[in-house]
Amino acid sequence: MRVATHNGSFHADDVFAIAVLRLLHGDRLEVVRTRDPEQLAAADLRVDVGLRNDPATGDFDHHQRGGAGERPNGIRYASFGLVWKAFGAEICGSDEIAEEIDQLVVQGIDANDVGQTIVEPLVGSVTPLTVSHAIGMMNPNWDQENGAAAKDAAFLQAVGFAEGILGRAIASAQAQARAAELVRGAIARAEDPRLIELDRGMPWHRELVANAPEALFVVYPREQDWGLQAVPRVLGDFANRKDLPERWAGMTDADLAAVTGVPDARFCHAGRFMAVAGSRDGALALARQALADGG
Repeated sequence: MRVATHNGSFHADDVFAIAVLRLLHGDRLEVVRTRDPEQLAAADLRVDVGLRNDPATGDFDHHQRGGAGERPNGIRYASFGLVWKAFGAEICGSDEIAEEIDQLVVQGIDANDVGQTIVEPLVGSVTPLTVSHAIGMMNPNWDQENGAAAKDAAFLQAVGFAEGILGRAIASAQAQARAAELVRGAIARAEDPRLIELDRGMPWHRELVANAPEALFVVYPREQDWGLQAVPRVLGDFANRKDLPERWAGMTDADLAAVTGVPDARFCHAGRFMAVAGSRDGALALARQALADGG
């Protein structure tokens, strides 16, 4: 499989688009950086070059007059988004995960490439270092020797960097989807809808906050002990549906055991959102006390 993209300086848009194709085709993908019409025509796919967007012919460019369309939220497609739209679900294994990656990774890079502002500085002119900036800095400096060869070598390094980011983002989203299914099962099994017990540590916040409105606490095993954690009111918020008892705050070991009557109670965070016990029985005992606490 041969893919052609433009030569010269590169951006996150074309770099990530090629990274998508590398994830799909692996070492079978040959990358040619050129603007030569004959070489472009000979390639199986053309990315970010050619002034045409037609997946049926292998063309994924957005520089033509009128662009290549936009998403329902108004963010226009750059070449990364066009390639992802065509192949993302195949790589991820589902449309849902592909859409999640589009929101998490692709749209920000597309917006940067097409000149759409989606963040504004709150402190003077200070802005976050984005992945688009990081990719841009991988271009050779203007006075570096070897010219085109240096740019081609740097481009392949940037593609490897992007491939790693994209691969980890996909793996993380897939793991989140697996966890969501297990959390839904735990919600269904719960004897008390206020207390959810998981059989292993996993990301639970998104599923539990959205789909278990009565849940107040979660109990789960850690590497060498058991955790008890309060469910937040909303994702990303530090306010809990119910805090752990105030008298536990900041206490550890024997002091916490004395206050709770739980022999293997080990720790309660001063923020009253997490406690730790040495065993499942200990964590459940703490949870039941927390549920009964009126403070």
